[in-house]
Amino acid sequence: MAVHPLSKHVWATEIGRDDLGDNWPPGEINIILEGSHYGWPYCYGKRLHDDKSDPTGEHREFCQDTIPSFIDVPANEAPLGLAFFPPSLPEEFRHDLLVAFHGSSNRTEPTGGKVVRYKLDAAGNFMDVEDFITGWLTPSGALGRPVDILITDDGEIFISDDKAGVVYRVVYKKM
Repeated sequence: MAVHPLSKHVWATEIGRDDLGDNWPPGEINIILEGSHYGWPYCYGKRLHDDKSDPTGEHREFCQDTIPSFIDVPANEAPLGLAFFPPSLPEEFRHDLLVAFHGSSNRTEPTGGKVVRYKLDAAGNFMDVEDFITGWLTPSGALGRPVDILITDDGEIFISDDKAGVVYRVVYKKM
């Protein structure tokens, strides 16, 4: 979880459950609002019903009354830690969000194993997404699996890795 620096809302990642296929269900980034329901375990993403966890369809209507995901993440990427960039960094990073993708453990073609940057405007609206740090996932397997992210006020980024058993330090340097 992370607190948005301007709205003060809590943002959180959610990993969809395993064993529903390579492309289902999506992972999620949600803005947590008190007293709200986000659908689990019957609905995922943008109010999509999960027929496997609710085979009778009893909760199909329930899905329409849930809070949809703010941002969908590809299935099995396993979004974990997230952190907002501080205002002390250059404007091109201001308001943006980093998310650690731990990576798939049961997908036919492995994915994840990276840190992704979500570009947001000042109000927190989603604008774009791009890979920020990659290289943990190689053709011969995962070299590491990012877990959590901490960004200090002066812009140092710390990323924990539970496979390699290390914490990476990333520093912005002006060119």
